[in-house]
Amino acid sequence: MSVNERALKEILQKPGNDACADCGAPDPGWGSCSLGVFICLACSGIHRNIPEISKVKSLRLAHWEDHELQFMAEHGNELMKKKYEAAVPVYYYKPTHKDYQVLREQWIRAKYERKEFCEPNNGLAYEEGTRDGMLMKRGRDNGQFLSRRFTLSETEGTLKYFTKYDAKEPKAVIKVDTINATFQPEKTGNPNGLQITFLKDYSTRNIFVYHDNGKEIVDWFNSIRAVQLHYLKVAFPGAADAELVPKLTRNFLKEGYMEKTGPRQTEGFKKRWFTLDHRRLMYFKDPVDAFAKGEVFLGNMDHGYSVFPGLPEGTHCNGVWQYGITIVTPERSFLFTCETEIDQQDWLKHFQDVMSAQMSPQEFTMEAMFKHRH
Repeated sequence: MSVNERALKEILQKPGNDACADCGAPDPGWGSCSLGVFICLACSGIHRNIPEISKVKSLRLAHWEDHELQFMAEHGNELMKKKYEAAVPVYYYKPTHKDYQVLREQWIRAKYERKEFCEPNNGLAYEEGTRDGMLMKRGRDNGQFLSRRFTLSETEGTLKYFTKYDAKEPKAVIKVDTINATFQPEKTGNPNGLQITFLKDYSTRNIFVYHDNGKEIVDWFNSIRAVQLHYLKVAFPGAADAELVPKLTRNFLKEGYMEKTGPRQTEGFKKRWFTLDHRRLMYFKDPVDAFAKGEVFLGNMDHGYSVFPGLPEGTHCNGVWQYGITIVTPERSFLFTCETEIDQQDWLKHFQDVMSAQMSPQEFTMEAMFKHRH
């Protein structure tokens, strides 16, 4: 091992340097010798796109000059986080290595290029309480994306969209406290695609939007979260930020295809797209459908909910897929089949995790609403 490698190895052993400074991925293989941070391969690609701010080098393959090593030793991830993440607003979504490129890129640019979080910044775009702009929205019936005007208002607590820029009446008024926004590049066919899920008359509705500019769509996403936090603080006075932040937008626990049969369990098994959003398992004919065909509420196992592999004896399974799952609720059983055993095990684990978690007062309310609806 060269002196150079030994020096780097030593610096990497300092607290904080063993994970990517930007997304938290373990064992970073790159360093920015102009910012003094250690980063992973994926984030190094983003840093490379801002060469005037970040100069990246491989820890294993590049030659490091003495002055660069000294710079890294004097700085490092923990110290630089104190500088560049000094004042990240609580609602701002900090992406992990599992998040999509657009979120990671805008986080990195906000930190180092725009220096948004170096000190309390009152001019942040997400905190103006209103937002107004054009987004490309997928048509419900034809699947074409068309430009639509969206407005977000903290005072009204709504997100609205209009079919024409100067339309007087909105096509839809969505209450922000029912919104979940999650990035969905695969579904939308666009790297900046966002799925906005909300409740309308007690049923789940999806709209899909994108903007060609990554900053613009991430700004919308964080603005929605800022408005939601404002509403949660009003709804739960005295609650700590740490309790409220998980109630903001959340990624789905799992999505994918399974086959299901109807309530009489004599109908054929049909392939459906399933989305697990905490206690709600929704199913759709197509991943980009506007409305869920149905939903299953997953309560706590002490209250009559359970899940097990396989199907009840005597079930006539005409489907192609053989790996069964049975969910039992106080009202009825739901039968599903998965394509592979790995998929079956993964769904089972998620269902078991949800059912073993204690229910909050809001979730009991949701359960009652489900029973009332069905």
